[in-house]
Amino acid sequence: MKRQYIQDTWPETWKYSYPYDLQEIWGETTHRGYAYAYANRRKITLDLLYEVVPKGAAVLDVAAAQGNFSLSLAEAGYQVTWNDLREELVDYVKLKHEYGTIEFAPGNVFELGFSDRFDCVLITEIIEHVAHPDDFLKKITAMLKPCGYIIMSTPNGAYFRNHLPRFSECVDSSQFEAVQFKPNSDGHIFLLWPDEIKQLADQSNLVLEKHVLFTNSLTAGHVKLEPVLKLLPRSAVEGLEVLSQRFPSGILKKISTSSASRFKKIE
Repeated sequence: MKRQYIQDTWPETWKYSYPYDLQEIWGETTHRGYAYAYANRRKITLDLLYEVVPKGAAVLDVAAAQGNFSLSLAEAGYQVTWNDLREELVDYVKLKHEYGTIEFAPGNVFELGFSDRFDCVLITEIIEHVAHPDDFLKKITAMLKPCGYIIMSTPNGAYFRNHLPRFSECVDSSQFEAVQFKPNSDGHIFLLWPDEIKQLADQSNLVLEKHVLFTNSLTAGHVKLEPVLKLLPRSAVEGLEVLSQRFPSGILKKISTSSASRFKKIE
């Protein structure tokens, strides 16, 4: 991935994306909680894909933003299609593209009419921004080849700091349609609980093959722990993260900020 440096002439959406790239791929740790949490999510999400999807497979990255997952997968040998509503980000992703096959399909992913279905669809940090996560997952499933995979990451609804409503207890989620697709945590509508993820999989003709909870409150710098991260070496934080994975499942659900899931289409 080619290293970039911010330019005054860049469009505002590029300038908005650049600080995230500094944290996510170019090593700056101004906000260590964010950087550590992203590193966890990136590794776990990609490992879920690498375990079952062979190189050369066709992968669609939905709402891919500045394309860091898309570019990583292209460099790893996958045939990647980048998608996002913001067409102006295409040229920003192209600036960073170094090698590998990547195509660009900006727009509403459900209106693009792809001629072929995909071996795998990546949906990272998206489903919490939609008013109808059940319909969203069904539509994504329809874009898969038989026995294809969906790799999903999303904040963990069972995390003790989450106060958003459960999707399964919402009588009419259409009330949230007007506020869909807003960026960052301000745009979160529902944070799915582990049992809800299993329910959505069943409804979408999917098998939930693997579900991983990760990133504890310290690693994320939550509950005013960001200053502590500045005092601890990264190796110590990572060690505590590994230790927390051994906690009983009931505790792990409460202290984990994030989750990642791998689904396989039944067909």
